[in-house]
Amino acid sequence: MQMTVFILLPSILLSGFMFPYEGMPVAAQWISEVLPATHYMRMIRGIILRGTDLSELWQDTLWLGAFTLVGLVVASLRFKKSLD
Repeated sequence: MQMTVFILLPSILLSGFMFPYEGMPVAAQWISEVLPATHYMRMIRGIILRGTDLSELWQDTLWLGAFTLVGLVVASLRFKKSLD
C-alpha cells in the first residue's frame, strides 16, 4: 500500500490533471507519454469537454488498449493456479 504513493502520485501529476501537459518540460512530457493516466485524461477531456468522438482519439485508444494487453499478459504469466 505504501508503494502506491510512489506510483500514483507521479502518474496523477504528470497526466495533465493538475498541471497542463504543454507547460511541462520536454523530459516530463516524454515520461508522461508512457503513463496510462495521460492518455485516459486526454480521452476524457476530449469526450466530455469538446464532444469529440472516438475516431479522433484513436491514438490514445490504441495506447490504452496496449497498456491493457500488456497488463493482462503480465498478470496471466504471474498467476499460478495450484490444487493442494
